[in-house]
Amino acid sequence: EVHLVESGGGLVQAGGSLKLSCVISGFTFDDHAIGWFRQAPGKEREGVSCINGHDNSAYYADSVKGRFTISSNNAKTTAYLQMNSMESEDTAVYYCGLTYVCSWFESSYTYWGQGTQVTVSS
Repeated sequence: EVHLVESGGGLVQAGGSLKLSCVISGFTFDDHAIGWFRQAPGKEREGVSCINGHDNSAYYADSVKGRFTISSNNAKTTAYLQMNSMESEDTAVYYCGLTYVCSWFESSYTYWGQGTQVTVSS
């Protein structure tokens, strides 16, 4: 059975950094992709970043380009999201999901983690 577990969330001051991890058990995403989404209070879930396992190609939402970096381990069992120069607008619950190829559409994702809270204080 496939499970995704996020970790690394917490409270950080504006301008600070956090690194999120998404550990995948029961699966490796060599020929799949991992996406990071976030949901702020009162808002819809939005795509943040995605990485394709077969070539490590990465994609970012405009709001995080230049500040966030997605990566994975060589075994393709863990995906990371390094978040720098954080802003109050980054406050949200962050989720990782498994899909076949990078997509901004939630419906294309077959598995999700439980989420990790990120709070940026201004």
